[in-house]
Amino acid sequence: MDIQMKKGLLDVCVLALLDRGDSYGYELVTELSAVVEVSESTLYPILKRLEAGGLLTTYSCEHNGRLRRYYRITFSGKKRLAQFSEEWDELEKIHDFIAGGRS
Repeated sequence: MDIQMKKGLLDVCVLALLDRGDSYGYELVTELSAVVEVSESTLYPILKRLEAGGLLTTYSCEHNGRLRRYYRITFSGKKRLAQFSEEWDELEKIHDFIAGGRS
């Protein structure tokens, strides 16, 4: 898959997971890995970029005596998810056109 396309899809996948509930890095990697190959070294720059863009926020909570950073989707992040759904409809039309051209 094209790296730029994958990058954009990973952003939305992270937002979709956070839309289901707050989470932390390792848990996000585990859940994403069921769908797409992703490592912590790939995930953390995505999280930082989404936070800088105002699409998510962070907070810390103690877990087993250590602070764990949690991520939460923002209203802007939810709007981005809705926008992606609209974009996906357009992508499906393009795919159908391309696939139809092969017949």
